[in-house]
This record gives sequence, C-alpha cells and structure tokens, in this order.
Amino acid sequence: MGYVDLDKTAGYQRLAALEAARSTFDFASLLTAERVNQCQVPMAAGLRYSWAAKGVDTPVLEALEALAQEQELIGKYQAILAGEVMNPGEGRKVLHHLLRGQLGKPVIHQGKDIGAFYQQELERFSRFSDEVHAGTIRGSTGKAFTTVVQIGIGGSDLGPRALYLALEHWAAVAGKQRLLGKFISNVDPDDASQIAASVSLEETIFVLVSKSGTTQETLANELFIKAKLHQAGLDPRKHLVAVTSETSPLAHNPAYLDSFYIDDFIGGRYSSTSGVGGVILSLAFGKEVFAALLAGAHEADTLALEPDIGKNAALLDALIGIWERNFQDYPYTAILPYSQALSRFPAHLQQLDMESNGKRVNRNGDFLAYATGPVVFGEPGTNGQHSFYQLLHQGTDVVPLQFVGFIESQRGEDVTVEGSLSQTKLKANLAAQIVAFAKGKADPHGNKVFLGGRPSSLIYGKQLTPEALGALLAHFENKVMFQGLVWNLNSFDQEGVQLGKVLTKQVLAAHGGTSGDPALDAYSALLGL
Repeated sequence: MGYVDLDKTAGYQRLAALEAARSTFDFASLLTAERVNQCQVPMAAGLRYSWAAKGVDTPVLEALEALAQEQELIGKYQAILAGEVMNPGEGRKVLHHLLRGQLGKPVIHQGKDIGAFYQQELERFSRFSDEVHAGTIRGSTGKAFTTVVQIGIGGSDLGPRALYLALEHWAAVAGKQRLLGKFISNVDPDDASQIAASVSLEETIFVLVSKSGTTQETLANELFIKAKLHQAGLDPRKHLVAVTSETSPLAHNPAYLDSFYIDDFIGGRYSSTSGVGGVILSLAFGKEVFAALLAGAHEADTLALEPDIGKNAALLDALIGIWERNFQDYPYTAILPYSQALSRFPAHLQQLDMESNGKRVNRNGDFLAYATGPVVFGEPGTNGQHSFYQLLHQGTDVVPLQFVGFIESQRGEDVTVEGSLSQTKLKANLAAQIVAFAKGKADPHGNKVFLGGRPSSLIYGKQLTPEALGALLAHFENKVMFQGLVWNLNSFDQEGVQLGKVLTKQVLAAHGGTSGDPALDAYSALLGL
C-alpha cells in the first residue's frame, strides 16, 4: 500500500474542481421528504446515520468514494486489524479494535497472541467485579463496596466517564446499577477533596489508571486518596486496584488489591473498551453490561470494513467531513447529542478527534499544505440551543453539525406539558433544528435573517442502550481513523501534549530557583512558585 498526502491524489483534484464549478447547494429546495427518507445508512446496534442535510450530491459522493479507493482506506484498516505497525512515530501496532473481538487472523507479537491476552484480562476483571458484587472482596473494615472511584486523566478519564454517565440512568431502570461511580482527574486538589468528602471511604474501591505508571496528575491524586484512607484508619491496599501496563511500577505490586493490564498498542483515547473503561463499568454495572457495549462496538468495527460508502456509515461520515474541511474550508465541527446521558460524550470526542488528527505533518514528519483535524466542541440539546446556537445559526462561520438522538428516553419517566411529553418536545426540537440550520428563514429585518446552508448529520436509534453506546463509540473512533488515513497522518501518537509536560518538570525541578527560561520563571513567580 502507498501512503500519499491528500493533495497529491487525483481525488483531491477532482473534488477541488467539483467545489469550484458548482453553485451554492440549495438546501431550501433540495432537502425534501424523499431525500430525508433515502439518505440514510444502517449502523450497528440498530442505529442509523442520516446525511440528508449534508451539502453533498451524487457527483461529490462518487468522487469521495473514488478518493477512499485511491487512498486504500479499507486496505489500511485491514492492515491495522492485522497488527501491522500503524503508529510509525512510536513504532507500534494499533489494536483497540482487537479489544472488542478478532477480525481476521490472530495478531502475534514476539510469540504472544495479543487477542488472547486482551481476552484474558477481560475475563480477569470480569471475575473480580463478580467477587466484589458477591461480597467476597470487601474493604478493610469488612464492609461491602458501594462506590467505585476512577483516578485517571485524559483517555483514562474522558472516555470511561462519558460511558459511565451514558449508562447510569439506563442501569438504574434495568436493575443493573451495582456500585455508584465517581471520577477524579484534575491535579487540582479540590477535585480529589470533593470526591473523597462525598463518599464513605470504607465502602469505596478506587481504580488507579495509568498505563505508564508515572502519570504526574494521577499519582498525585493517588497519594491524596491514600492519605485520606490512612487518616480514616483504613488500609489502602484493601481499597485500590490498578489498570496499567505489565512493565509499569504499578504492575504486580502488593500495594493494590489487584492489577489489570493493557499494553502500548492501546492508545489512551482509544482505551475505553480495555480495562481502562472495563474495570469501572463492570464494577458499576456488571460484566454483562460491559460485554454488551463491546458487542455493539465489534459490530460497528465489522461494518466499517464495507468498501461501499452507502453501507459504511463511519467511512461515509469521515469522507463527508473531508469534503467539508478541505473543500468547503469549514474549520469546526459541533457534536450535539439530544440526550442528557451523553452529556460528556462531546468532551471525549474532543480528545479522540483533536488529539488524533490535530497534526500538521504527515506520517513521515513532513509538513502538510492542507487543513487536517477540525476543532471539535459540543453540548447536549436543548441546553446548547440556549447557549452557542446563536453563533451556529447567524454567526459568520459555517459550522458542520453532528446530531445524535433517540426515540425513547432511558428512564421512561415523563410529564405532559402543554399537550406533549418532555421526550416528545426534545425530539421536536431536534427535528426543528436540523431543518432550521439547513433552510434558514428570510425576513425584512436583518437581525432576524437565517441564511441557512448549515450542514448537519443525524445519528439516531430507538434508545441509548449498552450496545448502542458501543456502536456510537466505535463509529466515531473509525471515522477519526479513516480521516487520518485520508490526510496521511499518524493518528495514534500525541506529541502535542509533551512539551508542556517537559516545561512543568523544569519548573518543579527548579524549586523556586531558575528553570533556565526567564519567561517561564516570571510566570512561575506570578503564580507563587
């Protein structure tokens, strides 16, 4: 396979010519009921992807599919699944798909079956969660655990927290809530202090997550919690488990009840379906719920192998995003879930997308002459309507939108107000916003004019279940992967987060003296260091 920069492809020239030649996409006349009904692609777990309100037509879609073939996107995805080194910067395989199930031949590394290793760890923390729920494993005073708190940051927090919150209400209704879940991530001591004060420490198990075992913020919070446990007369060894790599200082360590392992082939932002997310979700909801989430993700991974973009929602979503970013020059994307359960899902997708494809060099380290990853932000509807939708509707920038919605709520509790249920109002708002963004509104008063032409997609399904959540997670992971391959990026390293860490260590090592950088010392002095 060849790895080629986007602007060196025939597809790039074809798409640029299409954009230069075509007139404005007239949403007002083209967004018909027929288009809405036809422009849909099935997804995993009963979800569907609708692109009817996107500014693409048949010539554009044909050119995008040709670009996907030219850039060998399915072949490169298969190479990822086969265990080829697809993170060239760090010389690593990329194996988060393997956490959900094998697609193709076993992946062997230095004589080790990696899929079998992942399955073994899944079985280990599944048994551990069963023993906690059965009361076989208890805290240092003999009380059963009622709460689980995850200590981690970045990919060790954002994805697992988003998934926990997405299933919390569903689990309560389904009778699956086993332990209450909470999270500590920020090195700000107020974060750990607030969580410690909100729980019964003798009934709480803490999950320390750090692949390297050296993450500064996570280790600081671990020491904070250990101090709290000691002050309460509790033995931290009876209240902490670790999720880490087998080569980290946390591995095989008697300071923890148990340790569960991942490896360097699982990037932090792609680790929610490993023990990083699996331990807390299994403790909170039971191993069966986590297994259902994995099943939804695996089904989505399987569908992403389809070369026909009319049958591959992740690939189609990715390619439409390429059209909007590189040929329509839209620098942003808003993630707008009309589901309170997905309140932290946009925050996870910020890291997933911006840390993966926020790159200005190709996989060889050469500078690129075209735009890559967009700025990603979002908030649940209808909250966002009363916040930043003003800019989305009438601002000077066009921001492509990705809506997510469900026909049914998770809890089933509702109230009728002015003739309709709250869930009905939520869905009505979602439908109205899609059309309002697309078609706009004319008005003699300029401040009441809506230009329209704001493109959006919609992912929808019956209800946000564990299977649907897994499918949704994998959809966006695969979308980001395909876009990175189109742009010829290494989507699986994150050098952009390293420089700040290095300078932080310089400041801390200086102990109030000089760090070697006068500006750094001056800012340190302002902050009382």
